[in-house]
Amino acid sequence: MNEVHAVKDAQDIGLISRFLERHFSSRESDVWQFGINTALRISDLLNIRFTDIQGDMLRLKEQKTGKQRSIKLNDKALAIIAKRQAQHPTDTYLFQAKSRNVKTVKPVTRQYISEAIKRAGDSLGLSLSTHSMRKTRGYHLHKSGVAIELICKMLNHSCPSVTLRYIGIEQQDIDQTYTNLVL
Repeated sequence: MNEVHAVKDAQDIGLISRFLERHFSSRESDVWQFGINTALRISDLLNIRFTDIQGDMLRLKEQKTGKQRSIKLNDKALAIIAKRQAQHPTDTYLFQAKSRNVKTVKPVTRQYISEAIKRAGDSLGLSLSTHSMRKTRGYHLHKSGVAIELICKMLNHSCPSVTLRYIGIEQQDIDQTYTNLVL
């Protein structure tokens, strides 16, 4: 499996979103944008039910860790929720799969979203997967000056060195610190 990366160019984030909407649907674009704005693992992201959302808070139990999480939703995430609720008022899941069998209510599959994101990355020459959403949020938070310890806690990592590696801080980023600050 190829190593996947954070999307470091903010313009590419928008290009990926537009590709997903154009070649798939607004649902896949919404998954991408919501994923970047919440930094959730794909298994948790796709299993969000509208009942998990209370005002501007998302409350869920992480599948990987079993831990309860409360996430304050930003304006972009809230706008996606409002749009999806208005468009799909009878849906159970935020990102629900459409089935011909009305008795079958499931979220869209991880495999389907993974393939969509991979294709979007291929179109831009980027190595992407569903992890890229989490990595992208962490990377851009780090670049905007958020302490690595906070990002580590947000991503539920054990230590900052894991987070730095995960978000793709590379030698060129470290080298830039020497040239960006001259005393």
